[in-house]
Amino acid sequence: MEDKANSIGNVKDNDVKNSKKTIPSDYTSPEELYLRLVKIVESYHPSADISMIEKAYRVADLAHKEQFRKSGEPYIIHPLCVAIILAELELDKETIVAGLLHDVVEDTVCTVEEISKDFNDEIALLVDGVTKLTQLNYSKDKVEIQAENLRKMFLAMAKDIRVILIKLADRLHNMRTLQFQTPIKQKEKARETMDIYAPIAQRLGISKIKIELDDLSLKYLEPEVYKDLTEKINSRKGEREEIINGIVKEVRYHVIAADIEAKIDGRVKHFFSIYKKMVNQNKTLDQIFDLFAVRIIVESVKDCYAALGVIHEMYKPIPGRFKDYIAMPKPNMYQSLHTTLIGPGGQPFEIQIRTYEMHRTAEFGIAAHWKYKEGHDGKNSQDTEEAKLTWLRQILEWQRDMSDNKEFLSLLKSDLDLFSESVYCFTPTGDVKNLPNGSTPIDFAYSIHSAVGNKMVGARVNGKLVNIEYVIQNGDRIEIITSQNSKGPSRDWLSLVKSTQAKNKINQWFKTELKEDNITKGKDMIIAYCKTKGIVLSDLLKTEFMSRVMSKYGFRDWDSIYAAVGHGGLKEGQVINKLKDEFDKKHKKDITDEKVLETITDVKENKPASFAKSRSGIVVEGIHDVAVRFSKCCSPVPGDEIVGFVTRGRGVSIHRTDCINLMNLSEEDRARLIEAEWNVSSDKAQGELYTAEIKIYANNRSGVLVDVSKILTENKIDVTSMTVRTSKQGTATISVGFEINGVEQLRYIVAKLRSIESVLDIERTTG
Repeated sequence: MEDKANSIGNVKDNDVKNSKKTIPSDYTSPEELYLRLVKIVESYHPSADISMIEKAYRVADLAHKEQFRKSGEPYIIHPLCVAIILAELELDKETIVAGLLHDVVEDTVCTVEEISKDFNDEIALLVDGVTKLTQLNYSKDKVEIQAENLRKMFLAMAKDIRVILIKLADRLHNMRTLQFQTPIKQKEKARETMDIYAPIAQRLGISKIKIELDDLSLKYLEPEVYKDLTEKINSRKGEREEIINGIVKEVRYHVIAADIEAKIDGRVKHFFSIYKKMVNQNKTLDQIFDLFAVRIIVESVKDCYAALGVIHEMYKPIPGRFKDYIAMPKPNMYQSLHTTLIGPGGQPFEIQIRTYEMHRTAEFGIAAHWKYKEGHDGKNSQDTEEAKLTWLRQILEWQRDMSDNKEFLSLLKSDLDLFSESVYCFTPTGDVKNLPNGSTPIDFAYSIHSAVGNKMVGARVNGKLVNIEYVIQNGDRIEIITSQNSKGPSRDWLSLVKSTQAKNKINQWFKTELKEDNITKGKDMIIAYCKTKGIVLSDLLKTEFMSRVMSKYGFRDWDSIYAAVGHGGLKEGQVINKLKDEFDKKHKKDITDEKVLETITDVKENKPASFAKSRSGIVVEGIHDVAVRFSKCCSPVPGDEIVGFVTRGRGVSIHRTDCINLMNLSEEDRARLIEAEWNVSSDKAQGELYTAEIKIYANNRSGVLVDVSKILTENKIDVTSMTVRTSKQGTATISVGFEINGVEQLRYIVAKLRSIESVLDIERTTG
C-alpha cells in the first residue's frame, strides 16, 4: 500500500474511487488473473485447499467493486497481482489470502474484526499489520517520516515476516504501474523504493523482487540513462546471445564429460547492476565487458567445487575475482561460488555455481525458508529459521535503544549499504565473523558483545599484538584483550569503526554512562546561549512549547533534549529557536481583535504610527507583532499590489488588490482593510518562495499534461497541487499551484506555458 500524504481521504496514489476510465489495451480481466493465481498455487502446493483463496477473492472483489485504478482498470486487479507475486514466491495460502485482502481495511468499510470472523485471526493479523504500515504522521519532515516508516516495518517483521513480504509485493506491483503517475510522484516513489524497499528485499535475500525494484526505480529516477542503456544493450542483443549460447554449450559439454549433472543457462546482467558498475568505475557501456553471467545449478556442494575445477581448467580465471559464498555465506543467507573468467576472444564473463537449494534461497530469500512454509509444528525447524534472522533482531535492538528517529535512519541506511564488500575473520575458537570491509578490532569486539567492546584495551591478530586502528584482512584470527579497569570506549573510536552495530553500541555507552554529565552540560549551554542573545529562558520553558520541541526532534523527555545538546546531537540554537517560534505563535494569537482595530483607527486618523516588518517579508502599517499570512483565495506574490485585511482573531491576511473576495466586502468589513507593502530589501523576502495558482484552458489532447509538467520541471518549479477537469465540449481546465519567488518569474512561466500547443488561455486565481 502506498502512503496517503498527497491524496484525498482514503484514495491512494494508484487508484481512483467511483470513477471509470478508459481501460488499457493490454487489459487482463480479474477472472483470468484469478485463474492464473490458482494455477501457480497448485503448481507448488497441489494438495492445498483453495476454497479460502477463492472466498478471499470474492470478498475483495465485492469490497473494491466501485473502485478503479488510475490506469482505468478495476481496483481488484491490484490485490490479485499482489497475490500472484506472493504465489510466485511459493508462500503459504494464508499469505496469499492476506495479499488479496490487504487493502480492504484501509480502503473499504470492511474491518479487521470482520476478516477475523470470516477467515481467521492469523489472516486478520497479517492484513492489520500491512494496513498499519501506512498510518504515519505527515506533520513531520521527510527524514522523520522515512525513519518512522522503517521503524513500523521492522516492528511488523518482529510480529510476522509475512507482513513485509506482502508489503514488498504491493510496492512491486505499484512500481510496475507507475507510468500512470505524475513525473513528480514517479520520482518520489522511485527514490523511496531505491532507499527503503529494494534494500530490505536484498537484506531478506529476495533477489527476484530486489532486481525488478532496482530496474524500475532506475527507469523513473534516471529516465534518459535507462532509455539509452536499454537501447544500447538491445542493439547488440543478438551478438551477446550468440556469445552466451556458445559459452553455455561449451561449459555443458565439459561438465557432462566430468559426470556432473547440472542445469546451465546464461543471462545478461540486469540494468541497475550495469548502471552501478558504470558509475562506480566511471566507464561507458562499451568499456564494461562482463555484461553477462552463466549460472550452473547442481545437486550437491561437492558438485559445486567439482564444477569449479572443470571451469578453471577450461578458462583462465581473473585474479582476485573469485568469491566463495558457500563457505562464507552473505548475511542474507545467499550462497554461491562466483568466478570471473576470460572467455573466447578475450571476453570476460562471470560464472555462478550453486545447488538447487542455494538457488531457491538466492531467488526467494527468507520466503524460501520461513517457518510458515510448511506449517508451524516443527520446533527444530522453527529454531533453525529463527537463527537466520540475526540481522532483524539487531535492528529491533536498535529500535529499543534509540529515541532519535534521524539517528535510527542514518544507522539503518549505512547498514543497508549492500554494495560494500565484506571481510571474513575468525574468533579464537574458529567461529566466522562477517564485518564490513575496512573494519578494525573494535568492530570485531562489538560484534561479539557490547560488554567485550566496552572493556576492550587491546587486540591480537594471528597471535601478534596490533594497534586498534589495524584493518582486518580476510582470514585473520582475532583475540580481544579486555580489562575490568577499562574506563570504556573513546570518542575517537567512532571515526575508526566501520560497522553500524559498533557505532550504535559506542554511542549508546556515551548516552547511558554520561547522561547526567550531558544533561548538565546541555543545560549550561542553553542558558549561556540565551544570555548571549538576550532571551529570557523562563518565558520559553512552558510545557506546551517544550512538548512540541520534543515531538519535533523525536525525544521522550526534556532531559533527553539537554543530553542531546550536551553530547552534540543537537545545537542549542536549534532548540531555542524552535521554542521561540512556538512562543511567538502563542504571543501573536494573544493580540485581540479590538486592539488591532483600535490601531487601524489611529492610523487612519493620522495619529502617530509606524510600519512594522513581519517575518513574512511584508510591511504592515501601524501594527506591531501581529501574525501575517497570505490568503489562499488569490495567492499574492512579490510584485503584486497588495492590501491587508484584519481577520477576527487570526492577525492580518494579505490579498491582491484585484481579489474578488475583497471587491465583494461589505462597508463594515472594509473598515478592516489596512495598507501593506512588500519589504523587498529584506533577506527573508529575497530568499522566500511563494505559492501561486493559475488555471490553464486547453483543447483536450493526449500529452498536454506532460508538456505542462515538462516546462515546470525544466524551470525547477516545485508543484504543490494539480487538478484536471475536462468539459463535454473537449476543453481541459488544468489548475496548478506552484512555488515561485515573485511576479516576474510567474510571468515568465506563464509565457512559456502559453507556447504549448493546444493551450487557449491562462489566468491567475482571484478568489
